[in-house]
Amino acid sequence: MNQAMFGAGCFWGVEAAFAALPGVQATAVGYAGGKTENPTYKEVCSDRTGHAEVVQLTYDPAIISYATLVEKFFQLHDPSQLNRQGPDVGSQYRSAIFTYSQEQAVDAVLIRDRLAASGQFKRPIVTQIEPAPAFWRAEDYHQQYFAKRGGGSCHI
Repeated sequence: MNQAMFGAGCFWGVEAAFAALPGVQATAVGYAGGKTENPTYKEVCSDRTGHAEVVQLTYDPAIISYATLVEKFFQLHDPSQLNRQGPDVGSQYRSAIFTYSQEQAVDAVLIRDRLAASGQFKRPIVTQIEPAPAFWRAEDYHQQYFAKRGGGSCHI
């Protein structure tokens, strides 16, 4: 099993979309890329900790490739919006790919650059690609939020 981590705005809908993919064995929502250890949702929402809302995946590379996960990531949000997704504003909603290996970094950059060259977006893609920092699991009520409560997207 391998891991992947993505930030694409509100983590509830992103988690639900990835959880539905064959080959994704487990998902967890949380926070990454900030300066505070073990932050709370309230702290992250203050936009002062530097964390992004993220989804960490455990996946079987024999069933689904990392490249397929990255392509799905770019379909789930607008990677040309800086520090926001739809009505959600703040750096915690930034577009980010946190990589666990050099191979993941290469795939992520190639796919991002190919998408940028496609002309699909009117603005430049602002997705950050960087090595995976510490992952801080979000509070239990955030885990599998839509599976527990219904719904499937928090993006407009």
